[in-house]
Amino acid sequence: MRLPVWRYGGGWHGHDDAVAVEEPLELRLHTPDGPLPLGVLMRTPGHDHDLLLGWLVSEGLMPQALTLAADPENANVWHLSTPEHARLAAGARLSVSSSACGVCGSGSVERLLARAIPPEPFPVPIDPAVLADLPQRLMTVQPTFAATGGVHGAALVTLAGDLLVAREDVGRHNAVDKVVGWAHGRGVLPLSGQVLVVSSRAGFEIVQKAVTAGIGAVVSVGAATSLAVDTAAAFGVVLCGFARDGRFTVYTGAGSLATLAIVGDHPL
Repeated sequence: MRLPVWRYGGGWHGHDDAVAVEEPLELRLHTPDGPLPLGVLMRTPGHDHDLLLGWLVSEGLMPQALTLAADPENANVWHLSTPEHARLAAGARLSVSSSACGVCGSGSVERLLARAIPPEPFPVPIDPAVLADLPQRLMTVQPTFAATGGVHGAALVTLAGDLLVAREDVGRHNAVDKVVGWAHGRGVLPLSGQVLVVSSRAGFEIVQKAVTAGIGAVVSVGAATSLAVDTAAAFGVVLCGFARDGRFTVYTGAGSLATLAIVGDHPL
């Protein structure tokens, strides 16, 4: 979307500028008693089906059988029908989930340990050079960020560095959910042997979403939080942060990386 703006820099200049679109997406669960708001996500329109599937996976709400359909009259409303409506209704989040918060109290490491299975170990050591190159690879598939500077990106990459899918959204959690939803729609969950790269910091909710999707490695452009590190360690996930300019910091899972150099007593 383009809007008229004023820019100051030694004087005022008016011009049109591109801004990222953010709109609410409501998921309505259909029950015998009528529709129930299951969740409201603030997101960038596009790949809404993937976003909702990924959100259901991440929240532990994905039913065995479901029908997910867009509202014919409102592009910001989708409808979910499933025989498991009672279970989903019990876990319904009746408040808005902002684009900045994808977890919104969904749980702690202990709760995640109770319901999630650790990702499978990587079959071969991970080449650090592949991980170091991921932020730049992600930038090349972020057209909305290039135009607006106002969205995050997430992508799935193989151990060989092959890009499988990339998605953008104003919410970093939504971008990850769109990636996971894409994978679920193709029946390829869990995503063992894949790497998730995100343009944001790595908080608990990002690692949580990786764990529930079976992803064994997360690479973030920003820092990792203490809870993200604890979660990654508990599930054996490789967690790397500050990935930029060919460098990155390994928080957990260093043993899964191929040793290219030794600094002091720490193999990198």
